[in-house]
Formats: sequence, C-alpha cells, structure tokens
Amino acid sequence: MSRVCELTGKKVMSGNNVSHANNKTRRRFLPNLTKATLISDVCGRSVSFRISTQALRSVEHNNGLDNFLLKARDEVLSSTALKLKKEIKKKMAAAAAA
Repeated sequence: MSRVCELTGKKVMSGNNVSHANNKTRRRFLPNLTKATLISDVCGRSVSFRISTQALRSVEHNNGLDNFLLKARDEVLSSTALKLKKEIKKKMAAAAAA
C-alpha cells in the first residue's frame, strides 16, 4: 500500500538531515496518514479512506465529504474517491431534476 492520501494526493517527500557539523544525509518525510470512515450525505453511506490529517480537517472545513469532493480536482483523487464523486454528481442531478 503506497503512502499517498486518497483525497489530496499528498505523497512522501525527501530531504536532508542536517547535523550540527552540517553533515547532510538523505531522509524521507512521510505524510501523516490515518484510516478514516467518512459519511456521504447525498449517497447515504459511509466510505473508508486512508487520508492525511490535513485532508480530514479540510473535509470538516468544507462542511462534509460531498462538498469537499465536488470542489477537489480529479487528478489528486484516488479511484474510489472519483467513483464516489461521480455518484454524488449523478444523485444531485437526479434530485435537481425531480
């Protein structure tokens, strides 16, 4: 399983450890990923994602998973998030037509 956030696309970064003597050794900066179950109000079901804690805060800031997914770019979303986004758009279109 890769260390990539499913909602924001945040990945592993690389950099240097720098000692007091200014020696540089390579290191990895890992994203703070957690397994979270989020609820889609439009679809009426819960979905489990492996997301960063920053993404979880962003979802709460955007008043839920549905609003966050509708605003998110398709390039950064995982395949499961893209499927959920299409399902949300379809159900919202059906509700608007009715």
